[in-house]
Amino acid sequence: MSALQVIVHSRRVEAEGICSFELVHPEGQALPAFSAGAHVDVHVAPGLVRQYSLCNDPATRDHYRIAVLREPQSRGGSVGMHEQVHEGQLLTISAPRNHFELAPGAARSLLLAGGIGITPIWAMAQALHSRGEDFALHYCGRSAARMAFVPALSEAAFAGRVQLHADDGEPAQRFDADALLAAPEAGAHLYVCGPAGFMHHVLETARRHGWPEAQLHREFFAGTATALESDGAFSVRLASTGQSYAIAKDKSVLEVLTAAGVDVPYSCESGICGSCLTRVLEGVPEHRDSFLTDSERAANDQFTPCCSRAQTPLLVLDL
Repeated sequence: MSALQVIVHSRRVEAEGICSFELVHPEGQALPAFSAGAHVDVHVAPGLVRQYSLCNDPATRDHYRIAVLREPQSRGGSVGMHEQVHEGQLLTISAPRNHFELAPGAARSLLLAGGIGITPIWAMAQALHSRGEDFALHYCGRSAARMAFVPALSEAAFAGRVQLHADDGEPAQRFDADALLAAPEAGAHLYVCGPAGFMHHVLETARRHGWPEAQLHREFFAGTATALESDGAFSVRLASTGQSYAIAKDKSVLEVLTAAGVDVPYSCESGICGSCLTRVLEGVPEHRDSFLTDSERAANDQFTPCCSRAQTPLLVLDL
């Protein structure tokens, strides 16, 4: 992925714990085009790369806007953005890429955001409005004070399509997934982004009411992979060299391979971005990512070495 140099043109507090950053080309040139749902990799510090969704209108080329929630359990990314990135600073980012595209030709789009998950959803709403397509946006948060872009949403030309749901608000406005998803709509597509618990609730509710899997789209903002007491050691072998590496129970495949000088692209290190996705030629992986779909997992021909492990003593990788 090619790298870009950008300047932090402005930084703004959008809500409690959330800052947005407007990024521009150092020489005022147009930035690479992107589509709604895209993200960029931001080099927060040496060796620390994190993904942040672009939340501005994809029709704009003079800037990118990202928003970052300061995570209590941050592994350096969100804290670094909040404490170390300031106006006028030069940042290295990747060109935009998209694993959360809008489906072409949808009869209607249902956009569901939880917390900081509003960032790609906000871009989707702007793109759909510009194209004159039918959509509705539901934005859920634990409290109104922690919900970003609320003034912009309330002032948008499509404000009538937006509903806000704050857990600390009046009972009548609280989010009711069963009521919203009770009747699957032919040709409608559902997009959900936010915390894992929120996304699981939305997707399982939709499935229970008969929404076809092909009409459900999701993007995680945090990995759900966790170490287990039952984790054991296994080995991986590289098809290109025949070299084998022992993976201890407390080490990831990515950690072992990169320490040995093997070139494996990676970014999030938590199974959400797909940067390290690697083909599996032999053996059965134990998937712990949030990136692959259920059908892709069932094929067992690729896995994420940053967090996934093995069900068999050996995995042979296409590296």
